[in-house]
Amino acid sequence: MTLRIALSNTSGTPIYEQIRQQVVAAILSGELAEGEALPSIRVLARDLRVSVITTTRAYGELAADGYIANVPGKGSYVLPRDTELVREQVRRDIEELFAEAVAKATLAGLDAAELHAMLDVMLPHPGPTTSPLED
Repeated sequence: MTLRIALSNTSGTPIYEQIRQQVVAAILSGELAEGEALPSIRVLARDLRVSVITTTRAYGELAADGYIANVPGKGSYVLPRDTELVREQVRRDIEELFAEAVAKATLAGLDAAELHAMLDVMLPHPGPTTSPLED
């Protein structure tokens, strides 16, 4: 499996964090499976044209967050997902995004009702459901 990471120098997000976020997304989506080996720190740095220090930091944070295990001399591997840990980390990420959205809304003079309306539009709305017993 080839790990696809797209970096942006203009996003305002540090490169190591972009790598971390994209690896997390690949793990959560199942693109990277439990036990799967990640590219070595040096190979990833070379492929992305970034410093080894940058990829080392990304992998270090992924390990600290419980997504991967760094095995000296063997490489880095995707750990089994702890559902509760993943939920808490995703919740934390969402809270950070909400905080950023609220700050921007405040600058634009939007009130809570407008924010709620925007969120309601963005949330998926389930269509009518039918029970198999109703057929």
